[in-house]
Amino acid sequence: MANGTAASMEQLAGETLRSNTTIRDSINNIVDELKSAQSELTGVRPARADRKIEYDQLLADASEVRGRGLYYPYVGSGIGNGPLVELADGSVKFDMISGIGVQFFGHSDPDLVGVALEGAMADTVMQGNLQMNEEAIRFAEALVAQASRSSKLKHAFLCNSGAMANENALKVAFQKHSPASRVIAFQDCFMGRTWTMAQIGDSAAGRVGLPLNAMVDYMPFYDAAAAKRLSAGDVSGETRYIDMCLWHLEQYINRYPKQHACFIFELVQGEGGFRTAPRAFHKALMEVCKANEIAVWADEVQTFGRTDQMFAFETLELGDYINLCTVGKMTQVCAALYTADYNPKPGLLSGTFLGSSVGLRVGHRIIERLRDGDYYGENGSNARHHKLFRDGIRAIAVKHPEWFPQNDRILDIVDGCGGMMRFTPFGGKKDPIVNLCRTLYDEGVITFYCGHDPYHVRMLPPLGVMREDQWAPVFEVVERAMAKQAAQL
Repeated sequence: MANGTAASMEQLAGETLRSNTTIRDSINNIVDELKSAQSELTGVRPARADRKIEYDQLLADASEVRGRGLYYPYVGSGIGNGPLVELADGSVKFDMISGIGVQFFGHSDPDLVGVALEGAMADTVMQGNLQMNEEAIRFAEALVAQASRSSKLKHAFLCNSGAMANENALKVAFQKHSPASRVIAFQDCFMGRTWTMAQIGDSAAGRVGLPLNAMVDYMPFYDAAAAKRLSAGDVSGETRYIDMCLWHLEQYINRYPKQHACFIFELVQGEGGFRTAPRAFHKALMEVCKANEIAVWADEVQTFGRTDQMFAFETLELGDYINLCTVGKMTQVCAALYTADYNPKPGLLSGTFLGSSVGLRVGHRIIERLRDGDYYGENGSNARHHKLFRDGIRAIAVKHPEWFPQNDRILDIVDGCGGMMRFTPFGGKKDPIVNLCRTLYDEGVITFYCGHDPYHVRMLPPLGVMREDQWAPVFEVVERAMAKQAAQL
């Protein structure tokens, strides 16, 4: 017995490896070399002429192997410095879209690179649901710990993409509410690129040629401009708009009694235009769902980490209503979270991979940094950056009001929430907006577009590492690019 006890106290080989001082010193040396290399990247710079032939060949190779060209001619060199990224053509650009929200801590973050090097020493590149290491458990624990602070979410099932997290949440909802076969989602929502998610997502272009079998009922999202037009007498436009949406929801429920498994809430719409809604709007709809035993699902694949709290449902104080929640993008490893009473039966959820060893270690560290950093609250970093963004766009609009024509679909030229930012020049028309995004890219700021009539320029900046003084050079490029686009119009 004594020998067994003594043996149990000895370090495992894996523990010995992770605590090895030579390895720790080596990782520190690598990180120091990274810091030295990235210190050269201090601002926007053009492509190098001596790299043009090689870079053009890279783009041609990408087009050939993919069957179509890249949307932007973007191939990274493998290094960056916070919001700045170096491309393989030698250019340096401000990355203000962050892989559509994945790189909240920018490029070549020394802390995350160090954690990634530790993760790379794991015995397998990928971990799975049959065979996992401790990293998977600790990542899920950290995520649930934050989600459960203001909700009843208790469990997390990990997977490799936001679309798969959504697939898993959908299966959980269907099983819980069997034989219900319908879902409710918001107009202009985006759910991912799997077959089922493409059917739920409100984009006809995303499902061209696909056979359809998902039964979806679409609700109008909150429209501040429409609500303003509805104001009459002592009744606010917000109240009248919410009443209209409640009528729509009740019509669906009455038409298909007991047939809706879930209502998918994008608390801030992403692809739909970074549209926000007041708490009263979501709360009223969620209360109807509760009364009719319809699962309330918060799709936070894009909102997670970016609002005034870690979860958008926290920001809007809606945690008591949430049965399901999906997260992804900045977490590196994605997840479907659910309450104890939605814990599915064995066999429903599985998958060979749940995430990479590096992704699990880095994702856990990201959650820790979000938890411990100065990102949230009324005066947190997310809110401060959002104000700088709004102020910068408004300053450009004051100088060039002709670039921001108004119409009855554009209540404000700048909107969003926290790290989800958008502005609406040129009347929100698609072609000028898309062309402006391409001009911005050429000039040194990477953005993307979102929305549907009106369209907007979208930013998802790496606020985890972006300094407040870096907005000035970003807006210099924005103004220069807008001037070029305006001249073409």
